[in-house]
Amino acid sequence: MSKPIVAIVGRPNVGKSTFFNYLAGKRISIVEDTPGVTRDRIYTEVEWRNRKFTLIDTGGIEPYSEDKIMKQMKNQAEIAIETADVIIFMVDMKDGLTASDREVATMLRKSKKPIILAVNKVDKVGELPAEVYEFYNLGMDNLMPISSIHGLGVGDLLDEVFKYFPDEAEEEYDEEVIKVAVVGKPNAGKSSLINKILGEERVIVSDIPGTTRDAIDTYVENEEGKFVFIDTAGIRRKSKITENIERYSAIRSWTAIERADVCLIMIDAVEGVTEQDTKIAGYAHEQGKASIVVVNKWDLVEKTTGTLEEYRKTVLEKLGFMLYAPVVFISAKTGQRVDKIYNLVKYVANQAALRITTGVLNDLLNEAIAMVQPPSDKGRRLKIYYMTQASVKPPTFVLFVNNMELMHYSYERYLENQLRKSFGFEGTPIRFLIREKEKE
Repeated sequence: MSKPIVAIVGRPNVGKSTFFNYLAGKRISIVEDTPGVTRDRIYTEVEWRNRKFTLIDTGGIEPYSEDKIMKQMKNQAEIAIETADVIIFMVDMKDGLTASDREVATMLRKSKKPIILAVNKVDKVGELPAEVYEFYNLGMDNLMPISSIHGLGVGDLLDEVFKYFPDEAEEEYDEEVIKVAVVGKPNAGKSSLINKILGEERVIVSDIPGTTRDAIDTYVENEEGKFVFIDTAGIRRKSKITENIERYSAIRSWTAIERADVCLIMIDAVEGVTEQDTKIAGYAHEQGKASIVVVNKWDLVEKTTGTLEEYRKTVLEKLGFMLYAPVVFISAKTGQRVDKIYNLVKYVANQAALRITTGVLNDLLNEAIAMVQPPSDKGRRLKIYYMTQASVKPPTFVLFVNNMELMHYSYERYLENQLRKSFGFEGTPIRFLIREKEKE
């Protein structure tokens, strides 16, 4: 199921980023330097009391922006209101209560979301300084004194946040139901695709509220099978898109990806693959999700002989970490090739669930080693004793070797290519786990 989302909101320099980094350094698993995944770390995963949640840092005024500071703060608060399940409103005890704090508080109160007021820079243990009580004037009951830099009071604050998490309900879908996340940047055509699928099929349809406020699960049952389409189209905003809103919009795509069996990564054919697209695709890859690249609005592209293959090549160059993903060219508006989606979804879902017997795997391994010798270093050569499949979704293989340090990334890639050549695995990432046999 999807993780709750917690946003940190407040004016500049109250310690939002310090708080974020404190948690990121202590209780977080962060994926870094993954192709296509954002490295500016505006979000991270936190675990508290055996419950994982997504923490968003709304801090940092863009230095090249010409907007006034209050306008920037207002944008950040609006993003948090729109996206989060719980809001941490941070203020600075040393600065005291400011007019800006009051302004943000007024906006947050209108949201009707749970708000926890974190009074930061209370850096000493013991009786609360008198300055803290001034912030009760903001009219918020949940006042928590903390020190971001020293970590004081952070546990109590997270306990308070925890109280407002939605119930951890299990998803009530049959095993044969394929969950499909339709993800991509705003205006790529996500809703149009789902509407076209629903409009042209004789289906059983029911709208089930998703685990996040803006994701809607649409159940479809037809001659092709049972599917749940997770629509993240609510990420568009009516107001003008400012420079940081698009980055936050991806958060809903991330939560949908985590729940999905298959991801449809929607690309706008007119715009081509953008940085936002590579971030979303990179996250699907890192999460080990089967994926299909769906190039929408193909009807708007001028075509000559070879246009489609040239465009496919360009897409795969920009999504170089996802060469395994099929690319389909559609028009959600006209319905062109939309009927291919169901078969492709079923196909890549089955590929991600493919299991190969240990005997067959080791026949392939011995043949691969005979063709290309494993790498060596300083006179010592890598020996791979045997391979077995540990799990599916994504297919994960354990290699037992003499020395893990001798395994080179390029040889892993070679073995992956041999697996794909023999068994397909189209549309799904492949994972390797390296183990030293002597230490087992």
